[in-house]
Amino acid sequence: MLARNVASDRAEAKSVSRVGVEESLAEFRELVASAGAEIAGEFIQHRDRPDPATLIGKGKLQEIAGAVASVDADLVLIDHELSPSQQRNIEKEVNARVIDRTQLILDIFARHARSREGQLQVELAQLEYMLPRLAGRGIEMSQLGGGIGTRGPGETQLETDRRKIYRRIRHIKQQLEDVKRIRGQQRQRRESVPLPTVALVGYTNAGKSTLFNVLTGAGVLESAKMFATLDPTVRGVTLPSKRKVLLSDTVGFIRNLPTTLVSAFRATLEEVQRAALLLHVADVTSASAHDQQTQVESVLKDLEVMDRPQVRVMNKIDLVPQAQRREFKNTANTVYISAQKQLGLADLLSTIDDHLKIDAIEHMRIRVPQSEGKLLSLIESRAHILKRSYRDSKVQMEVDAPESLARVLREYEVEPIRGRERSGSPRAKS
Repeated sequence: MLARNVASDRAEAKSVSRVGVEESLAEFRELVASAGAEIAGEFIQHRDRPDPATLIGKGKLQEIAGAVASVDADLVLIDHELSPSQQRNIEKEVNARVIDRTQLILDIFARHARSREGQLQVELAQLEYMLPRLAGRGIEMSQLGGGIGTRGPGETQLETDRRKIYRRIRHIKQQLEDVKRIRGQQRQRRESVPLPTVALVGYTNAGKSTLFNVLTGAGVLESAKMFATLDPTVRGVTLPSKRKVLLSDTVGFIRNLPTTLVSAFRATLEEVQRAALLLHVADVTSASAHDQQTQVESVLKDLEVMDRPQVRVMNKIDLVPQAQRREFKNTANTVYISAQKQLGLADLLSTIDDHLKIDAIEHMRIRVPQSEGKLLSLIESRAHILKRSYRDSKVQMEVDAPESLARVLREYEVEPIRGRERSGSPRAKS
């Protein structure tokens, strides 16, 4: 059973007018499907302000209660955050379990968390969500069963002894600190080799994991369901300049993402905070693209990374009619692609190359003895060779080399180029 309250306050009303009721409801349907529920009915209510006791108006609540009884629904889902008292009051009226938007998203997160860290973060968010909702709940909490909203901590134990919750929360936080420390050590080892990180960010189901897999061959789960990716994955990618970067796939964002989840996954999103470049992946076919961009930018502001260089990656152009697709023009900060059909990926990699300032490309003319086989092999693998000739048992080359390699090649340089600008390369800007 699906119930939705549309305009509950002024802020929500503005959001709904911008997104559109149907688009917003379609997104909630996707959340419900991702949680594995079957929708038996839908209700929409427009109100100037929410009812403080039940959020929904009394008449609409009675209508929902009748529908619940007629189809024998065992669950009412509401696309809004409910206070503990509102949740209990609605349950009394409809005689069924009631789950709000936050608990629904928590349930989806619990389904998809695979790493130990992700599972701990979800459990912590679930416990902190449950804590204020224990008072006044009785036998319905002792019935664990299966289904939406029951994954995670055992509710009977939580109701029996509130102190156990606090002890469990402290224990989880300690475990998360341990995981964070280990991850920090792993990151330090990565950073000992200067590889910049490029982080994929964007609205959930925009195609980030598909793009990640195409560029890295990582085999991360691709799914049309929301929040299919929770655990960050980092893999290496070689750019056209032959520089290597680390590409990071992250959890997708969503409208009104619960603040408890943003804080719970702050550690996971550290890869975003440390990234040298953000790839903001968006679904070009979405009718709510502008609002989704606003929601993503809101989370990025919370993470204090809006000042980072960004490239807008407009994905799924294969789903757009050919005539409309011809209107898409790449710019310095926007690239149109189809990750699924592998269209526009060369342009994307070149754009990443152009935006990265870490280990910047230097244009050099060098002369290396042919006896330096190891160095020549290194140049072949890490530099873009523009010209090459052989004379007097030496190899004379004109190369675009990353700064880290250029330092090694400096002693073989025969004609320093003023400013060491990157020029002559097919990727250089005119």
